[in-house]
Amino acid sequence: MATIDEGIRLRELGIDKPILVMGGIFPWQIQFFPRYDLTLTASSPDLLLAAEQFAAASGQRVRAHLKIDTGMERVGVRDTEAEPFLEQAASCRGVDVEGIYSHYANADSSDLTHARLQLERFNETLRFYEKRSLPPPALRHISNSGGILQLPEGNFDMVRSGIMFYGVYPTLSVPHTVEVKPAITWRSRVAYSKITPPGRPVSYGALWQAERPTRIVTVPCGYADGYVRRMSGRARLFVNGRLVPQVGRICMDQFMADAGEAEAAVGDPVVLLGEGITAHDFAEWAGTSPYEILTNFCVRVPRVYVED
Repeated sequence: MATIDEGIRLRELGIDKPILVMGGIFPWQIQFFPRYDLTLTASSPDLLLAAEQFAAASGQRVRAHLKIDTGMERVGVRDTEAEPFLEQAASCRGVDVEGIYSHYANADSSDLTHARLQLERFNETLRFYEKRSLPPPALRHISNSGGILQLPEGNFDMVRSGIMFYGVYPTLSVPHTVEVKPAITWRSRVAYSKITPPGRPVSYGALWQAERPTRIVTVPCGYADGYVRRMSGRARLFVNGRLVPQVGRICMDQFMADAGEAEAAVGDPVVLLGEGITAHDFAEWAGTSPYEILTNFCVRVPRVYVED
C-alpha cells in the first residue's frame, strides 16, 4: 500500500494477508502498525530508531522492511550510506526486519543502463549480510512490472507487479514475457440523444461544430470521474458497439460524442475503456501514462467486481 490509511482500510474490510506500507509515514503513526498488523517501511535511521523506541515503550513488536535508495532519490537510505543503517537494523530491538527493498526508476525503458546499475547497487548492499555472516532479511525485492519483464535476475524473493495487476503492460515496448489480460472495463450509458444541425457548436468554448446533421449523445461521465479533459476531441468510445469520436470539450460531469447517422437512445450501452480501447489509448489521447489513467477514477464511479 502507498499509505497507512489504505492499509487500515483493507484490515477493516477483512483482508488478512501481509500488508506492507511503502509510502512515507510520520513517527507518531508507528503505533498503528502493530495495532492493524501492518508492516512498516523503515526508510531512514531516524524512523528505524523511532520504531525501536515505540517498541520499547509499548511492549509491542513492529515489523519492517528496510528501504534502500539505489537511484530514485525519492525515499530510502542511499546505497552508499547503507552499511551503518543495516548495522543499526541488525542490532535493533523490538523491530522485526522481515525485508529489504529498493525501487527501479526506469526498468520499463528500452535503455536499461540505469536499471542495471540500480540492481548492481542493490546486490552490493545485500553483500553486507554475507560480509557480516548474518542471514539477510527473508524478503528481498526490487522488481516492479518493468523489472519483472526485463530484468528477471532481480526478482529475488518477491515482486511488486503494480500496473500488471490491472492487466496492462507498463509500456508498449516492453517484451510480453508474462501474459496479462486487461482487468478493467469502464461502462456507462447514453443519458441524452439529439440531432444537432450543422454549424451549431457543441460544449464549452464552442470549439467543435457539426459539418452535417448528426446525432450527438451525452454520456454522464466527465473529468471529475477520471475521463481526462486533455482527451477532448481525441478520445474514442463505443456506443451500441460502434466506435465513435468524442467531440467538444469534456465537461466536469458529462461529455458528448458524435454518433453520426446511427440510432442511439437514452439508456443505450457505452464502453469508455475496454473491449478494444486500452489504457495506453487513453494515455496517448491525454498525453500522459497509463499509470495516471488507471489511478484517476473518482470514488463516485461505481466498482462492480466480476469473477471471470
